[in-house]
Amino acid sequence: MEEQDVVRSLAALAQPVRLRVFRALVVRGGTGLTPGAMAEGLDIPANTLSFHLKELANAGLVTQQRSSRNIIYRAAFGRMNALLGYLTENCCQGADCAIEPPAQACGC
Repeated sequence: MEEQDVVRSLAALAQPVRLRVFRALVVRGGTGLTPGAMAEGLDIPANTLSFHLKELANAGLVTQQRSSRNIIYRAAFGRMNALLGYLTENCCQGADCAIEPPAQACGC
């Protein structure tokens, strides 16, 4: 992952509403959520949610797919895992860390 992509991703997540939306999509996994379900479940006005989803999509952190008359948003797990990998690549200067790494990256 390029440094510019990391900065874009972190900037997108450095806003409370976008972080809540992204976390909700991560929790939901591969099934994703419609904007209506997110707006209702997170108590966010639809127009505000639309703005934040656009920012997350521009950062590559969410994907969208049309399903009939709905748009389904999903967390981009590949991008999320790449970001986490970039942030922890040189953890503890190559020494064993006190925290055990997860068995495998999230690929919901």
